[in-house]
Amino acid sequence: MTKETKIVIANWKMKLGLPESLDLAKDLRAQKLRGDVEVTVCPSFVGLSEIGALLNKTKIKLGAQDCFWERQGAFTGEVSATYLREVGCSYVIVGHSERRQYLNETDEMVHKKIKMALAAGLTPIVCVGETFQQRQEGSQDYILINQTTKALEGIDVGLDQQVIIAYEPRWVIGSGRAIDPSQAELAHQIIRQSLFDIFPSSLINNNFSIIYGGSVDGNNVSHFTSLDNTAGVLVGNASLDAKEFVKIIQNV
Repeated sequence: MTKETKIVIANWKMKLGLPESLDLAKDLRAQKLRGDVEVTVCPSFVGLSEIGALLNKTKIKLGAQDCFWERQGAFTGEVSATYLREVGCSYVIVGHSERRQYLNETDEMVHKKIKMALAAGLTPIVCVGETFQQRQEGSQDYILINQTTKALEGIDVGLDQQVIIAYEPRWVIGSGRAIDPSQAELAHQIIRQSLFDIFPSSLINNNFSIIYGGSVDGNNVSHFTSLDNTAGVLVGNASLDAKEFVKIIQNV
């Protein structure tokens, strides 16, 4: 993936069963997608193996929605990043707002998961973003700096590794209403500046990408991907419909 390549990542969450996931994957496999857009789909764990087989030898990459911070052991119900790599995953979402909200995932947990994902050869998609209350209080900048720093400080990123940071304002996730692009642009500038406090500029320029996530659809996607410091989008509900998702890819 070059810096000119745009990134479009589909997060199917826990919204599709295995038959529905396979049907959607087949629909996407049949599409002629743009060569300058790297497309990744993140189905639930139960669909990874079969969807990975379906998408094998296509340009569509496979990602997971989470991983655990240990390679293996007595951790019932968790999934190792190593196992995800074995079934064909290239990416893994870490620290999604829904996991932070509903499962009490902390910045320390996110940090450990990033470290394990990189060790397993996966590209982490690190989610950061403020709640509505935090924005109302005017603390959104501090939240973004704090989450980015705690997630990545002390992490070794190799010259051949990539890290994607997804800004997802938690107050618009699933609402169907995206934020104003200027707000996203400011948030991305803050995230990028936070990275300069942790890593060398050459590493940031070559190995880090910032994307936007939050009620993205085919009509508004270009408003975000045309912004400075924005390499692509993380798509939720709109990725569950093949036609709408392809429209997003076409309009990036």
